[in-house]
Amino acid sequence: MTTEPNDHSQSSTTPQSAHAHAARRVASMRSSPLTIVAFVLMISAVGVTAWQWYVAADVGSELQSEVETLNTQQEEAAASAQQTETALHATEAKLAALEAKWVESQAQQTTLQNLYVELTRNREDSALTDIEQSILLASQQLQIAANVRAALLGLENAQSRLQTLSHPRYANLRREVVRDIDRLRALPQFDVHGLSASIDDLLAAVNSLPLAMDARTRPEPVATVVVNDSWWSRLAQDFWQELRQLVRVQRTGEREIELLAPDQVFFLRENIKLRLLSARVALLSRDAKSYRQDLQAVQDMLGAHFEIAHRSVAETRVTLTRLQGVGVQVEVPDLAHTLEALRQLRHTPVVAAPSR
Repeated sequence: MTTEPNDHSQSSTTPQSAHAHAARRVASMRSSPLTIVAFVLMISAVGVTAWQWYVAADVGSELQSEVETLNTQQEEAAASAQQTETALHATEAKLAALEAKWVESQAQQTTLQNLYVELTRNREDSALTDIEQSILLASQQLQIAANVRAALLGLENAQSRLQTLSHPRYANLRREVVRDIDRLRALPQFDVHGLSASIDDLLAAVNSLPLAMDARTRPEPVATVVVNDSWWSRLAQDFWQELRQLVRVQRTGEREIELLAPDQVFFLRENIKLRLLSARVALLSRDAKSYRQDLQAVQDMLGAHFEIAHRSVAETRVTLTRLQGVGVQVEVPDLAHTLEALRQLRHTPVVAAPSR
């Protein structure tokens, strides 16, 4: 309660002292030039400060605008980077899928190449087996039977199979086969099988050839019986015919016919057969001397013991003459070079065609 008057007195005295102090300062300022200069400087400083604040505010506005622009650009760049990253992930996924497909394609290509090699090997092995059989058959026909025609057929079959194989490794074998075909075609041609068949026909006809001693004279015409004749006349004619059968007159001409017993006839025919068989063996073995000697022996036996005027005997002798005129001794070539080329080809592995 005692302090309240003091506070009120202080608050009433303070404005008065401040006013007095300001008056004193103004008076002092009016009285001093330095005070005026200081005041002007202060005003200038305030103006400069205000101007700097204005410029700073303008620059700050521009900087804020640029910052906002940069923020916008940064956001756009971030969005673009996000899109780029998404596109990159998609591209990587596509690239991975393409790589997987490429690996799968390589595996399929390898599988197909292996299948191609296997199929090529199987097809070529089958063709090569047929070619080998044809060449071996041709070689056997030449070496054993000297059958040029059969050997030519075998080599031509091998040549036709070789034409289906275009691999260069078959060139040597193809060249040797063509050379052997040309050599065989240049040889004198005769049909061994045909000649052998002719000899077989002669063998089959030996038993049916008529002997000269069995040939019958042509029977005389029988007298015509007259119906008006008496019975005793007909009886006499019959008796006469029977009597004529008891006696046979045979003309031998200039040939001296040897009479043979039945067992001798059998051995004669068997001897002819043996001679014909020997001639066939000589034909197959290309023994021209033995071949002609056997056929000539058959000719001599036919001329000595058989009825040469009979048609079957005459045809047999013509066939024998034709067979004797055939030259059976021919130097046939061997197929050694072709067989060697075939052996080398068997040891050459199949090379796959280059993949595209």
